[in-house]
Amino acid sequence: MIYTYSELKNNGLDNYNINKKVEKNELYKIENGLYSDTEKYNQLEYIVKKYQNSIFTSESAFFYLGLTDYIPGKYFLATKHNAKKIENDKIEQIFMANHFFETGKTEMNYNNVEINIYNKERMLIELIRNKNVFAFDYYKEIISNYREIADEIDMSLLADYLERFANGKNIFEIIHREVF
Repeated sequence: MIYTYSELKNNGLDNYNINKKVEKNELYKIENGLYSDTEKYNQLEYIVKKYQNSIFTSESAFFYLGLTDYIPGKYFLATKHNAKKIENDKIEQIFMANHFFETGKTEMNYNNVEINIYNKERMLIELIRNKNVFAFDYYKEIISNYREIADEIDMSLLADYLERFANGKNIFEIIHREVF
């Protein structure tokens, strides 16, 4: 498991005891402020702990939500528009307008790691909004999978989310035509 420095301090460890545990290989320092209780650690857990103010979106979210079999080559993280740029080759950062950054944010457990991720309703909106970004076959695969779970989509939640987007009415018409 990965711990932040603050979590270790809250568990009663001071700087001296943290360093002693590192010397005894009871804790492994990953980088400043992040520690693991095992020498090899879960990369997803590392991403979640390091970038706590981000939300999985785009290709990562479609994969974690089971809407595609395609395993993305990078982690796709949404951050607020004014967030600091993430300097990590394994991460594709997507800046979101602050007023709808939290819209559709939920938590899920993926391989024993609690992650912040956009829900299926929000990701359906993102799929339509970014239709031209995705390869045609990839887009069609995800739309096809949405059709299979159409009865699970919370329409009132979807309508609520669409009110927050400038072109929500157009997005709704496309969703209705493509999925329902």
